[in-house]
Amino acid sequence: MSATNYPPKVILTEVGPRDGLQNEKGVIPTAEKLAFINALVESGVTRLEAGSFVSPKWVPQMADTAELFDQIKPKAGVRYIALVPNPKGLEIALQHPVKDIAVFTAASETFTKKNINRTIEESLSEIGQVLATAKQHGLWVRGYVSTCFACPYEGAVKPERVLEVAERLVQAGVDELSIGDTIGVANPKQVESISAMLLEKIPEEKIALHFHDTRGTALANVVAGLRMGILKYDASAGGLGGCPYAPGASGNLATEDLLNMLEGMGIDTGVNLEKLAQASLAIGKTLGKALPSKVLQAMAEKCI
Repeated sequence: MSATNYPPKVILTEVGPRDGLQNEKGVIPTAEKLAFINALVESGVTRLEAGSFVSPKWVPQMADTAELFDQIKPKAGVRYIALVPNPKGLEIALQHPVKDIAVFTAASETFTKKNINRTIEESLSEIGQVLATAKQHGLWVRGYVSTCFACPYEGAVKPERVLEVAERLVQAGVDELSIGDTIGVANPKQVESISAMLLEKIPEEKIALHFHDTRGTALANVVAGLRMGILKYDASAGGLGGCPYAPGASGNLATEDLLNMLEGMGIDTGVNLEKLAQASLAIGKTLGKALPSKVLQAMAEKCI
């Protein structure tokens, strides 16, 4: 397939404020999180994970999500997504100005049990309850499927299992699916294979891909997805993030690295790379550390 077959535009979902920050040890002030979100939106980001209505006992960093949503002054055309793990989380979210939510499960039984203390079937049943209520309130819903290529506990995951879980979520009513390489082991051939299987059963506009860069293959995997016709990708500012239930998994694909590649390929995202880099440098300063994005490191002196 030639480069002329690449799409002119793709849609990015920025996961830094939630997936990126949730495992940081020191509690980040709400005002700093709000400034981060606003800076990302200012850069042109139109879809982002803003927070998570999970138990503060399990994810202390997200304890201020309700307060955060109360303070966000939404910009027209931007989705501020809240992760909602169960009916209780949705109940709390509905008490605040939340219009876009995300639910999650996985394609690996062991990972699901360790992550949310549910079997896959139990998690899908609970998601069904969340979706039924969410749709009554007119919410847009994104569904995450983790460990779609491999599991840190079980090893390789069968593509058929990924398709089964994805189809169940679509049948339940999710508006979009994010197919995740949670431990960053996928290669382009696998991405093409799973993408082809999904595209036979699920409309292209419902599918997004979410890569971790544990082994340095995330950008190559994006190219594979683009060649398959998938137009939606998740990334995290500065490369923030990782999963506490996925031993050895490093951060998400860095948004700067993705933007730099796409821009070089002539693919539009609507996001200004330099402004996004400034947002990443600011949150890195708050965290007191340099972020892993290679492009951000190369730009650091220019952006400061």
